[in-house]
Amino acid sequence: MRVPFHKMHGAGNDFVVVDERAGPLGLTSARVAALADRHTGIGCDQFIVLGPAEDADVTMRIYNPDGGEAGACGNATRCVADLLFREAGHPRQSIRTIAGILAAEMLPDGRVRVDMGKPRLGWQDIPLAHAADTLHVPLDGDPAAASMGNPHVTFFDQPLESASDLGPRIEHDPIFPDRANVGFVQVLAPGRLRLRVWERGAGLTLACGSGACAALVNASRRGLVGRHAEIVVDGGVLDIAWRDDDHVEMTGPVATTFQGQFELDTIPA
Repeated sequence: MRVPFHKMHGAGNDFVVVDERAGPLGLTSARVAALADRHTGIGCDQFIVLGPAEDADVTMRIYNPDGGEAGACGNATRCVADLLFREAGHPRQSIRTIAGILAAEMLPDGRVRVDMGKPRLGWQDIPLAHAADTLHVPLDGDPAAASMGNPHVTFFDQPLESASDLGPRIEHDPIFPDRANVGFVQVLAPGRLRLRVWERGAGLTLACGSGACAALVNASRRGLVGRHAEIVVDGGVLDIAWRDDDHVEMTGPVATTFQGQFELDTIPA
């Protein structure tokens, strides 16, 4: 069976997007991992599966390159919104994820704005393995934690280069029963942060949308920035605002790299 796909990216965070709205394709964790492999598959940071939704324009399932499912991905949400806009011409879209329904809007400059919802700041919401202050997680380096539909921990006084070696250790620290995405932040100016993220199940990526949201929330909670900042990632710039109603908005670019097809039946299930 030949399956069409889109290869897309948001600020360098890249995705393979397939469509199951007409019916299931027979994808499994093993097949997702094989297709996400950059050497023997198509290659991506996350594998995105679209499906029907009764209460939104589409359902979006997000899979990491290891085949495990993720709860939220802001960059992927923007890419899916761009696909829906080109299908139907509507600038406003609603996208259901396992973390809730996300509202997206196409802007006149070609960027996409996504309402990522409210950050979850309680230790049990992230979750942590035990009760702790999420503004000062009891780990070396004194990070802060927040959930944007998936768990994030943010370090402010570690070099950005630490992401590749410290990131995988923190991802699997026992204090995070569901593992964690690990962000490393430098304050460049009052409204500008530099960020690198080690993503659980994916490793280093050029951008992490939910990680940028968590970085802004945690930096604002620490008093390092206000509630609006540009987040400079390896692949570009994301604009993050923590609104007065407690919702976090992310605005950034989207691009389609190419389209193609793959033979699903040749990939072991």
